[in-house]
Amino acid sequence: MRSTVVTFPSGRVSGRSTIEGAVPVGDRHGLVVVETPFHPLDHAWPDQPADRGTLAGLPVLDCVTGAQSSTGEVFAGEDIPVRRGAEGWEWLVLHLTESPLPVGAEVELEVDAGFRAGLSAGHTACHLAALALNAVLADRWRKEPALDGLGRPDFDQAAIASSRIVPRGSVDVYRLGKSLRKKGFSAEGLDLAQLTWRVNEQLAAWVEAGAPVAVDVPGPELTARRTWRCSLPEGEASIPCGGTHVSTTAELGRVEVAFTLEEAALTMRTTCA
Repeated sequence: MRSTVVTFPSGRVSGRSTIEGAVPVGDRHGLVVVETPFHPLDHAWPDQPADRGTLAGLPVLDCVTGAQSSTGEVFAGEDIPVRRGAEGWEWLVLHLTESPLPVGAEVELEVDAGFRAGLSAGHTACHLAALALNAVLADRWRKEPALDGLGRPDFDQAAIASSRIVPRGSVDVYRLGKSLRKKGFSAEGLDLAQLTWRVNEQLAAWVEAGAPVAVDVPGPELTARRTWRCSLPEGEASIPCGGTHVSTTAELGRVEVAFTLEEAALTMRTTCA
């Protein structure tokens, strides 16, 4: 099987393609097509959930990343033994169904557009919240850290432990422990109420600006190194990202964050309404 061509980066939610293979994934059938609009769960950084929808009218129960070795063996999800995009491997989108379909059949693929739209809004809001958080925490660095796309200290990338996109929101967990202190960040005396107010103020300004959002797509394959870009008033921000997004910040409505701090872990919950 050849690496799957994906059309979700351009916003596609439907398509027609040919089944070129099927592999068992537990008690389900992992159907592989030549080209798909489905966004699968990434095995290395599972932040955005898989798309929902149908393939040839069959419910797609899950959609995961697969990798086929040079010997033809296929691994799915967390069982993939190599890094994303490793040479000599074919990278596949596995559409998991309860029933098999014949190889060579032409099928219609339909993504649940409403669910996708919610995830796209949540993912864009997640990136904006991370950039706003970076800006607000910029004066807490004692050493020169890596900078984000707007030239501010990149707290998000330095401290992120996990990120999960949900419909019209996200949950991001940051470690504030010893390793971050060694990098030069101080969380001493962090006022969550003040932090919340300042981040939300920045987010409101960016939503009001109606800033254009785009995804750079260097190639059609699943493992292409895509980049999220947003033309904010302060400049063009960019973040490596394989997910889906809205086309302008104005589509998000009101974006707000809330923080909790427990056992040296800062959790940011972002919602858009």
